[in-house]
Amino acid sequence: MRQVIIFNKPFGVVCQFSADGKHPTLKDYIPIAGIYAAGRLDTDSEGLLILTDDGRLQHQLAHPKHKLPKTYWVQVEGEVTDAALSALMHGVDLGDFVSAPAQARRISEPDNLWDRTPPVRFRQAIPTSWIALTITEGKNRQVRRMTAKVGFPTLRLIRAQIGAWTLDKLMPGQFRALSVQELKNF
Repeated sequence: MRQVIIFNKPFGVVCQFSADGKHPTLKDYIPIAGIYAAGRLDTDSEGLLILTDDGRLQHQLAHPKHKLPKTYWVQVEGEVTDAALSALMHGVDLGDFVSAPAQARRISEPDNLWDRTPPVRFRQAIPTSWIALTITEGKNRQVRRMTAKVGFPTLRLIRAQIGAWTLDKLMPGQFRALSVQELKNF
């Protein structure tokens, strides 16, 4: 039977099991042999990561051709405008590609949000705001590039959902195996 693990990746953790030398890795949090990350999160991003020992499922979750929606909570510098949200929803020209249309909306700071170590840079004269952004791609640093291009640099990036799977109540560094029933729903 296949194993599927959901993990709340803390800030500063590298999405690999082999030693990095500078940063903690998945091995420091997940003592399960034979599983691999289905997709990646940058070292400076947080949130939902799915790991599995099933190569077919790993490919299905990670490969862009399957267009699995991924939702991020994005704290940006400044009060996000309707024009910026509209640009995100229509696709943003990032130079090397134009992002596919995304779902984007203002949100309040997410409930039960944990403190980040180190804390997000705070500047008294510049407010911050939050966006829920759902994309079906997953190119290198795409969300950060998209928000910067529309004038609102990302300060904090948390992946909250992949397909039907969510962070649930996992705190940073916590993981759990999905049940047989949860796997049937995929």
